[in-house]
Amino acid sequence: MEEVKILDGGLSTELEAAGFLIQGDPLWSARILHTNPQAIKDVHLRFLQSGAEVITTATYQASVEGFRRHLGLQTEEAAELLQLGVRLAKEAAEDFSFQSSERKRILIAGSVGPYGAFLHDASEYTGHYVDTMSLEELKGWHRQQIQCLEAAGTDLIAMETIPSQKEAEALVELLREFPNAKAWLSYSCQDEQCTSHGEKFEEAVKVASKSKQLVALGLNCCPPNIVSPLLTSANKNRCLDIDWIIYPNSGEVWDIHTGWKGCSNERPLAVWAKEWIQLGAKWIGGCCRTTPSDIADLQQMLRQKQAAD
Repeated sequence: MEEVKILDGGLSTELEAAGFLIQGDPLWSARILHTNPQAIKDVHLRFLQSGAEVITTATYQASVEGFRRHLGLQTEEAAELLQLGVRLAKEAAEDFSFQSSERKRILIAGSVGPYGAFLHDASEYTGHYVDTMSLEELKGWHRQQIQCLEAAGTDLIAMETIPSQKEAEALVELLREFPNAKAWLSYSCQDEQCTSHGEKFEEAVKVASKSKQLVALGLNCCPPNIVSPLLTSANKNRCLDIDWIIYPNSGEVWDIHTGWKGCSNERPLAVWAKEWIQLGAKWIGGCCRTTPSDIADLQQMLRQKQAAD
């Protein structure tokens, strides 16, 4: 079996479990970079100890403009805080390597969320803002964040929870300005056929053909039960040299007024993952509401599968 890379899980979920109040915060978990960076490092380390090989930085809702507006920082200070997200992940990886007898290469993925995450008006769930923005405006927004993450030495750029094909195209174009960068692109999707903005997923994945810098393409923070239909529909359009990346949420539903509600999916992440591997997934982990124990179960399943194969 070709090796599957194990991603981490819900950073914000672990921070909330530790008592941090981030729900409704315009900076979300990125605020903790400023108030308690050690707590973020501790979460990274817990996921590494559970089997994760890829750690995603706490910068999904971080931006220079957001830090200026909500923390009162100067531009240079805001850029340094964004870069701290990468340093904390690197430090956690170093601590894990020192403590563990297990030798594995840990990748640091610098998280870049959609423009709508900065707007803090729930538009990240629809992507409707792209209807009144040009590709250049979208590129202009994302440029500074990617510059900061690249300067801090991240291994990959995680362009994640992207709701629309247009914003994905802008990010793929922008990536060319950083020719040494590698990245993944993952969409958020509303159902078994469409992105959150409404494009057919099987068409939206074609943006990958315009980039030689993408190492993976897929979806995240969607319920696990829609993943397989989406992959099946899009398999004919995926570039053969780009792997699928899948990291869904728990299956609970996010309500902007009350938070997460409903039950987590009755099938564990590790059980779903077997299905996704059959459909070509090579990078698998979890997003919101998934925990270190979910990642540990995923690692155990993969080890058992590898032994059987």
